[in-house]
This record gives sequence, C-alpha cells and structure tokens, in this order.
Amino acid sequence: MTQSLADQIREYARLRYIQPARTRGDAQVTVRAGDVHRDMGLQSRMPAVCGALGSMKFTDECQVEIADRQGPQQGANVYFVYRLK
Repeated sequence: MTQSLADQIREYARLRYIQPARTRGDAQVTVRAGDVHRDMGLQSRMPAVCGALGSMKFTDECQVEIADRQGPQQGANVYFVYRLK
C-alpha cells in the first residue's frame, strides 16, 4: 500500500527533525513548513504540509506536543515548535 502525502510528510519530519533532536537531547525543536515543502520537492502543497505538521496524528506518532505555532494559517513561514516528551 502506498503512503498518502500526509504520511510521507509526517515521516519526513520525524526522520529529519524529531529523531535528531531527540538524539541530541533537545527539549524542543522548531520546524518551518517551507523547509519541509522545499526539501521534499513539493509543488503547491503547502496546505498539506501545514496540515500534516499540525495534526494530532503527527504529535501522537512522534510523542511530541505543539508548544507554539507562529506565522500565517498556511504558508512557508509557519513555524511549529514541538516539545519532545
């Protein structure tokens, strides 16, 4: 079964941001939606990126909580600050 785009985005963010932060022993990590969008080579999928990064499924899977969310509702400059549990 193929992964949905949201699943791919969540997996990318987990591998690229959450796991390394946890390995370093960081208490929190900030993820910019535009960086994920660009690094994954996506085109016009910013709402999907923001939705996936802000989802309860992502926070549950990664055992994090959203400590802060800054920027517009959707867009490249949405910053998610996750507190690692």
